[in-house]
Amino acid sequence: MARKPRIHYPGAVYHVILRGNAGHPIFFDDRDRLRLYLFLQRAVEKFDCRIHAFCLMTNHIHLVIQIGAIPLSRIMQNISQRYTKWINYSQSRTGHVFQGRYKALLIDADSYLLELVRYIHLNPVRAGMTPLPGDYTWSSHRAYARRESIPWLATEWVLSFLESDAGRAVQQYEQFIADGMGEQRRNEFHSGTCEGRIVGDEAFADEVLALADEIHVRRYELTDVAGAVCRVYGISEEMLRAPGKVRHCSEARGVAALLVLESPTLSLTSLGEYLKRNIAPLGRSARRVAAMAPDDAGLYKKLSAVRDELARIAESQA
Repeated sequence: MARKPRIHYPGAVYHVILRGNAGHPIFFDDRDRLRLYLFLQRAVEKFDCRIHAFCLMTNHIHLVIQIGAIPLSRIMQNISQRYTKWINYSQSRTGHVFQGRYKALLIDADSYLLELVRYIHLNPVRAGMTPLPGDYTWSSHRAYARRESIPWLATEWVLSFLESDAGRAVQQYEQFIADGMGEQRRNEFHSGTCEGRIVGDEAFADEVLALADEIHVRRYELTDVAGAVCRVYGISEEMLRAPGKVRHCSEARGVAALLVLESPTLSLTSLGEYLKRNIAPLGRSARRVAAMAPDDAGLYKKLSAVRDELARIAESQA
């Protein structure tokens, strides 16, 4: 299945993870880290974006970036190309530095930004690289705690979530970090909560996808698909699973397979396991249903009825 495009709109905030190619280190000495700082500064100046937090690990980078009119893809391309050129020059080598496509999750800033910044700043502690985040030089934590100055880093917005007064906000920030010292890996900051590319609830997903002129496809389960198909076709799930090629049941399986293929969260493999059938004939059945439905009024009506029921199920679970 093709990967979905990045969600872009002015003001969007992303958690970006950029990994070394094949898990290899991306920094060879502190000159490299300082050079990346320079490229990040130039990106802020050139693309009118804001960097709210960062952490440079051995083989990957965490960034919290807020964009303006220029899309994230162009910003990250500029940063990664400049840094790759620097590494290949300084190390007298050629080839890739970063691993394929960077990971970017759109963040509901009101609900998650503060916790995301803490999560990123505590990454070296979780990795066992340092006992305290303040002892780690290559993150934005020390700038937030006012122990160093990074001119291109934007800290005010995040600190304002804690306290309107700047001085008290720094104190509140340090306490907030201390309160999270035992925090473990949070999967939502790596895999998202909606569609694998958004960290936020369903209402936030609907809002940002509307801004990006996309439609949010709500989630439903494999059992929802099977149940809806059985109700529309008037058969039991045992009949749907039964061996043989009874036309009524075979068509129902084809409809189920087509709807699974249309879902961004389900797979034909899982349907094959559920129905105890090979995925190849299920795929052929799905294609046959898709081809026949426009000219077969009865099939089209049933397919539409199942889709309508799944939409109601997804809406009720939102």
